Amino acid sequence: MTSETGLTDKNIQKKHVSPMESEKISRLLIKFAIPSVVSMVVNALYNIVDQIFIGQGVGYLGNAATNVAFPLVTITMAVSLMTGNGAAALYSLRLGAKDRQSASDAVGSAVGIMIVTGMLLLISGLMFFRPLLSLFGATDAVMPYAVEYTRIIIIGLPFMVVSTGLNALIRADGSPKYSMYSMLAGAAINIVLDPLFIFVFDMGVAGAAVATIIGQFASMILSLRYLSMFKNVIIKREIFRIKKDVAKKIFSFGASSFVTQMSITLVQITINNTIRHFGAMSVYGTDIPLSVIGIVMKVNMVVTSVILGIAIGSQPIWGYNYGAGRFDRVRKTYRISIMSASVFSITGFLVFQIFTPQVVGIFGSESQLYNEFAVMAFRIFLSGIFVLGFQITSAIYFQAVGKPLKSAFLSLLRQALLLAPLAFILPSIYGLEGLLYAGPVADITSSVVTAGFILYEMRKMKRMDKVIE
Repeated sequence: MTSETGLTDKNIQKKHVSPMESEKISRLLIKFAIPSVVSMVVNALYNIVDQIFIGQGVGYLGNAATNVAFPLVTITMAVSLMTGNGAAALYSLRLGAKDRQSASDAVGSAVGIMIVTGMLLLISGLMFFRPLLSLFGATDAVMPYAVEYTRIIIIGLPFMVVSTGLNALIRADGSPKYSMYSMLAGAAINIVLDPLFIFVFDMGVAGAAVATIIGQFASMILSLRYLSMFKNVIIKREIFRIKKDVAKKIFSFGASSFVTQMSITLVQITINNTIRHFGAMSVYGTDIPLSVIGIVMKVNMVVTSVILGIAIGSQPIWGYNYGAGRFDRVRKTYRISIMSASVFSITGFLVFQIFTPQVVGIFGSESQLYNEFAVMAFRIFLSGIFVLGFQITSAIYFQAVGKPLKSAFLSLLRQALLLAPLAFILPSIYGLEGLLYAGPVADITSSVVTAGFILYEMRKMKRMDKVIE
């Protein structure tokens, strides 16, 4: 019998992956990973495109405004990825175990959770966004721009939850290309409307926000349309209710994604407030570093999005074969995923180290102080990203095979347990420049710890192979 992963389940006792199977795994990984990478990068580009056009049309205060508003976006992404990736992991595992009814229940409960959480984010965001912006590090000069941008972005939060969450399930159902096209449609709309609203209609940061939510709405509509097109389960109207036991499993499997995004939020808030304090003591002031760090972190999101796309694209193969007891296939897929992700993380490292002035120039040419700090920030803060291909992919692996606690810890380690404290501690010793060194220290340290977890996991799977044999 052939699953949605395209691999047959016969010869289950077979210990090693044959050359033919190895080639098939590589093709499947490409099939799932490329659309997943495109979808994740498109999510990152929503923010990058805004930064580029705002930088050219409004200036660095506008970019600083999007930076202090960004924690609201990462909180929303935390909710949507927790639900979507958690449901996708559960869906793949249930399909691997031939339990299609439970797989269908995962889809129905996930959609219900997305709708409820999206509306809660909208209501709470509209009620509290002004005090939140202050908490997120907005200065007096940045606050007017931040208010103008954020009050519109909040309207699109439910669209983001549903489109991002459903895209994970669409990929798990074996339709990664559809997932890719739905995200690309929204991004294309955003890219076309951004310069129109900012430059032609002179709407400033508000124009960028309007373009973003229109694109998100288009992606959501296309994602919802897929509910009538699922390949491996039948989606009936009665399943669209939240089942308590299914919701618990979705939250458990999606915990790593939630922790990862919430950790990013914690890091952003910590860094913004650190800049507000120590930037005022530096020659660069507060608003220049606040704008630059926002750009650095969002550009880095393009690299991490490629890595996440590879890892998330691997999830259906990992989850299905782990559920079917084919640990040889799991290990083979993991090795291919790690090598692919590492190529991109090393490439990103080289680009940011060699072509730094060119990257900075994309976001607008400002004062000499601005350009000086921007080049320094890119080169120092991103000097450890060459290890992220291994670290991030490994954390997602544990989520895919139903080990959410390990996955959550590894995700929490890099962001909340290392980067956030270091971003608070190092500037008190070395000033504003100390903040920049927090990035590489956190990246490299977390990768060393992750290596220990992975070595243990691979040895354990080899022992399980012997038991099956």
